[in-house]
Amino acid sequence: MPAEIADTAPVSANPETRTWTRKAWGVIDERMGISALAYPVPEHGNRFAWTLGGITAVSFVLLIASGIVLAQFYAPRPELANQSIRNVQSNDWGGLVRGIHFWAAQAMYVGALLHLSRVFFTGSYKKPREGNWLVGVAMFALVTFSIFTGTVLKWDQEGFEALGHNIEIGNLLGGLGFWFSPNFSGQLSILLRLYGAHVVIIPGIILVLVILHFLLVKRHHMSPHPSLPVGVLVEQAAAAEPTQPFTRHLRRLVAFGIALTGILGILAVLLPAAIGSSPVAGIEITKPLWMFWWPFTLENWFGLPAIVWGEAAFFAILAILPFVDRNKKREWRQRPVAITLAAVLLVVLVALSIIMILTPAKNHLGM
Repeated sequence: MPAEIADTAPVSANPETRTWTRKAWGVIDERMGISALAYPVPEHGNRFAWTLGGITAVSFVLLIASGIVLAQFYAPRPELANQSIRNVQSNDWGGLVRGIHFWAAQAMYVGALLHLSRVFFTGSYKKPREGNWLVGVAMFALVTFSIFTGTVLKWDQEGFEALGHNIEIGNLLGGLGFWFSPNFSGQLSILLRLYGAHVVIIPGIILVLVILHFLLVKRHHMSPHPSLPVGVLVEQAAAAEPTQPFTRHLRRLVAFGIALTGILGILAVLLPAAIGSSPVAGIEITKPLWMFWWPFTLENWFGLPAIVWGEAAFFAILAILPFVDRNKKREWRQRPVAITLAAVLLVVLVALSIIMILTPAKNHLGM
C-alpha cells in the first residue's frame, strides 16, 4: 500500500495542474500568438548597447502614461494653458508626474540618438536593414517635433517664442506650411491644434512605426556584432553564437525600464520641470532646449531659414546614409570614410551648440 501511494500520489496531482495551465496557455496563445515572441536572439543582442532601442521604447511608454494623467488637467486654450500647468505644478503628485513626463521626453530623445549612433557604429543599417534605418530616422524626427510641440504647450515666454518660430517657418514653407498657419482653422486656435498633434497625431504615428520597427527586427533578426564571426550570409549572426529567447530579452528591458523610471523620478524631484510666466508679445529673450541649440546658432548667423535648411540637411544625411555607404564591412576600423564624416558632423553640431550657450538671446521674429 505505501508503495502504491508513493507511485500514484505525485502523479495524480501535478499532471492535472500542468495540463490545466497548459490548456489555458494554449487557448490564449492560439488566439494571441504570444509564443511568437520566443524567437531566438543572439547573445550579443542582450548587451546594454543593443538594448538602447528597447529602453527608448520604455521612455515612450512612460510618456504616454504620464501624458494621459496630465491631459486630465491641461487646458489647451491660450488664456488658460499656462495657469493650468501651474496648478498641476503646485500639487506634489502633479509636479512629480509632470517632471517624469519632462525627463522621459529627454530620455527618449537621448535614447533614440544613442540607438541610432550604435546602429551606425556597428553598421547595422546595411543590407537588408535599410528600411528599418529609415523607420528609426522617422521616429527620431517625430520625437524632435514632439518635444517642440510640448514646449509650445507650456504657453510661457519660451513656449510663445517657440510658437513664433513655428509660424514663421510655416510662412517660409509657403503652401507646404499651411498647417502651421494660425488661420488654417478659424474655429480652433493653433495652440489647440498643436495640442492635438502632441497627444494624438505624433504619438499615434510613432506607435505605428514602433510596431513596424519591431516586426522588421523579427523579420531580419538582430544584426551581427561587427567584431564576431558572421554566418554564411554576412547579414546574419553566426549559427554557432549562443542564443536566448526574445522573452528573456524582454525581461532585461523590463528591469532597465524599472531602473529608468526610478532615475526619472529622482530627476523630477531634484530638478523639477520649469514653467515660465505668461508670455509677453513682441520680445524674444529665451533660449530653446538643448537639442535645438545647434540650429538656433545657424539662425543667429544666417536668419530664420537656416533652421529649416539645417534640420532638413541633418535628417537628409541620416536618410541617405545606407544608400551611399555601400561598404559591406561593419567593423568601424574598416569604414574610415563613414566614421570620419560622422566624427566631423558630431564636432560641428557640438561646436554650434556650445556657441549657442555663449551667445545672448537675439531677436529674430516679427512678433
